[in-house]
Amino acid sequence: MQIAGTTVVLTGASGGLGQPIARDLHARGATLLLIGRRAELLDGLADELERATPIVADLSEPTAVEELSVHGNVGEADILIANAGIPAAGVLQSFTVEEIDRTLDVNLRSAIVLARGLLPAMLDRGRGHLLFVSSISGKTVVPGDSLYHATKYGPRGFAAGLRADLHGTGAGVSCVFPGFIREAGIFADSNVKVPPGIGTRSPNDVARAVARAIERNLGEIEVASVPQRAGVLLGGLAPELSARVVRLLGGRQIAQEMGEALRDKR
Repeated sequence: MQIAGTTVVLTGASGGLGQPIARDLHARGATLLLIGRRAELLDGLADELERATPIVADLSEPTAVEELSVHGNVGEADILIANAGIPAAGVLQSFTVEEIDRTLDVNLRSAIVLARGLLPAMLDRGRGHLLFVSSISGKTVVPGDSLYHATKYGPRGFAAGLRADLHGTGAGVSCVFPGFIREAGIFADSNVKVPPGIGTRSPNDVARAVARAIERNLGEIEVASVPQRAGVLLGGLAPELSARVVRLLGGRQIAQEMGEALRDKR
């Protein structure tokens, strides 16, 4: 579907990747409902962009998500981009039960509940799109990130199942998988260095992939370097060999450094 003239709900709008996604959609003619926790950042982004309304909400609060899903402007939107996410880097035993719940609520539950809330109006119109921003961690694994992987594999399965359910209805479904993204987002916030030759992509690459997925109704798009995409392919064909390669490339050390750097963002 064409983005121009649509109303888009964007979660995680105050985060690193949310802002370039918002700017790209605005440039394509969308009206934006910007959802996030940090009012000052949302207000600044809304002031910068015409046709943008900030909506402050904490998606770790189940009642807040349910209220959003039936909110008039949100519930009638043409497009949902479920982009909100918590890094959740670190070994499982380093998390409290409350942190586990918060990660599941933000990274997975909120996207499912919002999709449920927006879907009826889309089906009535015979037009709409649901897009879920996952991660390359939703297709391949590294040591020390089991909870994060769980919440990023989840959107992939949900999106694929929902896409099959909605075939022929006019409502499209996509899932986008960013890899190592420089300058903004979880990887950039950690300041961790990747092994030589692995490479990164830019926040604008992610924003363009989101728009392309919506406009072409693509099921999945990876936004990652060639070596990372090769790792995804190897992981699907030979998981044990892939795990060995990841360890040899320092995957455990990278995950440990990210876990330490992002501990206060849980």
